[in-house]
Amino acid sequence: MKRAGILNAALSGGLARLGHTDELLVCDSGMPLPPGVEVVDLAFLPGIPAFADVLDGILAELVVEGATAAREVRTANAECDALLAARLPGLTYIPHSELKHLSRSSRLIVRTGEARPYANVLLRCGVAF
Repeated sequence: MKRAGILNAALSGGLARLGHTDELLVCDSGMPLPPGVEVVDLAFLPGIPAFADVLDGILAELVVEGATAAREVRTANAECDALLAARLPGLTYIPHSELKHLSRSSRLIVRTGEARPYANVLLRCGVAF
């Protein structure tokens, strides 16, 4: 058993399989999950695990070279928008409908227990060298 880092075997393995420019969607419990994409569903209870906790764990494991969120987060969930802006410099915003469309090409989707609107972000993997 791992002593540190992400202990969830499915999530740890899914992250390890990601390569440069692969995309990963970290989403709330209400985001539609497209068919055919690997999903690690961490949702346990509403709000558990929190989007912020899952995002922080993933960011500790990955190199991220780009991030995209729904522009609606700016008005509908200011707390999440502030969290994303603080952790992901250069964050870009697109309409939520477009984010849902882009999620279909993700290599991995991680569903959190977050129950607040627009707590979703698409991360583009970078490289550590």
